[in-house]
Amino acid sequence: MREAGNYKSKMHKFQSRPKAVLFDMDGVIIDSMPYHFIAWFETLKPMGVKVNSFDVYSREGENWRKTIADLLKRSKLEYCKKEIDRILPEKQRLFKKYFKRFIFKGTLETLCCLKKKGYLLGLVTGTYADSIKSVLPGDMYKLFDCIVSGDSTKHGKPHPEPYLTAAKKLNLKPKECAVVENSPLGTQSAKRAGMFCVAITSSLPVEYLKRADIIIDDIIELQKLFCGRH
Repeated sequence: MREAGNYKSKMHKFQSRPKAVLFDMDGVIIDSMPYHFIAWFETLKPMGVKVNSFDVYSREGENWRKTIADLLKRSKLEYCKKEIDRILPEKQRLFKKYFKRFIFKGTLETLCCLKKKGYLLGLVTGTYADSIKSVLPGDMYKLFDCIVSGDSTKHGKPHPEPYLTAAKKLNLKPKECAVVENSPLGTQSAKRAGMFCVAITSSLPVEYLKRADIIIDDIIELQKLFCGRH
């Protein structure tokens, strides 16, 4: 367990207890990043575009259209909006083909703990709205007081808009929200929004998450941080 003895001192950055905890989905709640990588790899391989797991994990949370454009540009391939419109559905088709729903152990227990302690819960994800319900279990979906999907904002992470949108939906100030992320772009988005950020090393090692205020290894540790459980 990382920084366990430091939780109390880290939390002093809040002038008062946060009113909401906002979660990224992929790699935080659902262990889905390996399937996103497989889908990207197989979609782009016929075009001669090579991607590795770091390419995908480090871009998690980004608008998918930008991801495609950047990967094509890196391979010096010409592209247009029509091409991106073709690639995205194919990537989604392959993701659905291979995806197996694996919820990180202790996630539902942690979300319920936060609810009982009076926190509002938000889900802020790059996944599109029509896919979220098919990915999240129904009992978990209902726990969230607001959901911000990848197609509901103009800018994706690392822009602050996704998290600022969640705060607005909850009628809260950014400083009243804490964020749980797993990616460099997600932590940047949270910090640019003026929010406290907890990063989980579920996808990438600690050196890529240093913008976060606290780095933990397991979602269950949030119970100690926010619920006072030991």
